[in-house]
Amino acid sequence: MIWLRNWAFMLVFYTISVPIVVTVPISALFGSRAVIVHSTIWTRFHRWCARWILGVHIRIEGTRPTEPAFYACKHQAMFETLELQGLLDGPAIVLKRELADIPAWGWAARRYGAIVVDREASAKAMRNMMREASAAKATGRSILIFPEGTRVLPGEHPPLKPGFAGLYRALKMPTVPIACDSGLVWPKKGPKLPGVITFRFGEVVPPGLPREEAEQRVHAAMNALD
Repeated sequence: MIWLRNWAFMLVFYTISVPIVVTVPISALFGSRAVIVHSTIWTRFHRWCARWILGVHIRIEGTRPTEPAFYACKHQAMFETLELQGLLDGPAIVLKRELADIPAWGWAARRYGAIVVDREASAKAMRNMMREASAAKATGRSILIFPEGTRVLPGEHPPLKPGFAGLYRALKMPTVPIACDSGLVWPKKGPKLPGVITFRFGEVVPPGLPREEAEQRVHAAMNALD
């Protein structure tokens, strides 16, 4: 039954996603707001497929701020990269350059307001990332980063990448760590399982703290579900 659900999910989600993704550049012609709406439609469709085909439910714990914030989320699966787009009302997402360089889609992602980060983390790349994040903040949007840099297995707690500290210092926004346990039902390898994925909004970390303290508080809250 689990494999049958997975095959049905892949058939329905990816078949319908093709025209949605292919037409993103058309929405991008009308600016970032249109791309955000377009993306929200896709993420809601993804949630519907996860719920009704795979049997994956969402549980929200904690309270997120009503004002724009800097969100730092645990990254265990592709699931949260889509789910948080809708859950956080279209935040500007820190995106690795490899994705931003995909023809057409990458251009649309930039129109959406994605903040491109270079994994080499050169000084120039860091300055560009902070400039793009500051521009997004100026428009009243929240910023979302997966500060571990890549997907990790449940129970793994790698240190935060330098980009987090740079953005925390530059943005001067309330920072909200998000713990999630998506890897338990949405593994990187093997079938997706029915169950509950929890997103837990941690205590707000105020701007202006010393780097070590800010990173420690965010890192601990991000891993609160492990």
